[in-house]
Order: sequence, then structure tokens, then C-alpha cells
Amino acid sequence: MVLTLMLVAAAASFTLATVYNLTEEPIQRAREAARQEAISMVLHDFDTLKTKSFMPVTGSDSLEFNLAFDSAGEFVGVAVATYTGMGYSGRIRAMVGFNPDGTIIDVVHLDHAETPGLGDKIQKDKSDWSDQFRGFDPREQTLKVRNDGGDIDGITAATITARAYCDAIDRAFQTFWENRESIINKEID
Repeated sequence: MVLTLMLVAAAASFTLATVYNLTEEPIQRAREAARQEAISMVLHDFDTLKTKSFMPVTGSDSLEFNLAFDSAGEFVGVAVATYTGMGYSGRIRAMVGFNPDGTIIDVVHLDHAETPGLGDKIQKDKSDWSDQFRGFDPREQTLKVRNDGGDIDGITAATITARAYCDAIDRAFQTFWENRESIINKEID
């Protein structure tokens, strides 16, 4: 009986390892393609992209900054891969694009586990709710839902998700603004 159990465990381990090895590369390619698509959705035209990580003002995981430059080498914007742990169903990841002056170009979700039909309205293919962030200036307006004294409309029956999304975008803005001068002056390697 022990020998049979060992053979079954070895066969299962071998099968899992084989499937993992076969799917690891395609999964990585799909993630990279999704990342590139998100960057192109939240940034205007650019010629070169430089990726850096910055520790956020709040939070424990670093944020990925995709710094965009034109053909003359001038900084034209940044796409920040940000996150929040405040979602109704856990972590929400988003990509937010900023102009050099800090105004938001656009936002797009990267992944979430929010409730279908409610919290999933952060997705552009489900709702136009996230369009209200376009042209939003966090220096002049408050990145919170209106129920909390901010300037963002909530999502009916999904206020927790709307608050969380605002938190993720605010985390990206605060980190960008803290590092803005060194980015614009190209003091970042």
C-alpha cells in the first residue's frame, strides 16, 4: 500500500511539474502582452519607455513606473502599475497614466476579484465609470468617492470597490508626485 501511494504521488508530482513547465512561458507572455496593452491605453504617443520601481508613500509593495519619453528625450508621461488591498474581494491592480503635470490621462484595471455585476464596473468593457478619471487633477481635486468628501462618483452597491480603486490611483499619484522632479530632470537611472 505504501509503494502504491508513493507511485501515485510521484506520478502526480511529475504531471504537475510538466504542466507547470509547459504553461509557464505562455502565461508570462500573456501577462506581458496585457501589461503592454494597458500602458498603451493610459499613455499618449511616446518613443521610448523606461521601467523603474518606486516604493509607494503608502503600502508595502513597490510600484512599477513606466516612464515615457518622446524622440527628443523629453518626459511625456508615466504609466504606473498600482494596487490596493482594500477591494471587497481582495487586491485590485490597475494601470494609471499621468501627464508630467500630474493630471490623469486614463486608468485601466489589470486584475481584480470583485463581484460580477457590481464591483466589476471598474472594467472599461463593463461600464464607463472609470472614464471620470480622464483629465482628473489630483492636485486640485480629491481622489475619494463623494460619500467620503471627494470628487469621484461611487459605484451603486459597490462603494467599497470605488473607494479601493481611488486608493490605488491615489497611491500611484502620491508616489509619482513625490518622485516627479527627479523623473523630469532624469536623475533616475
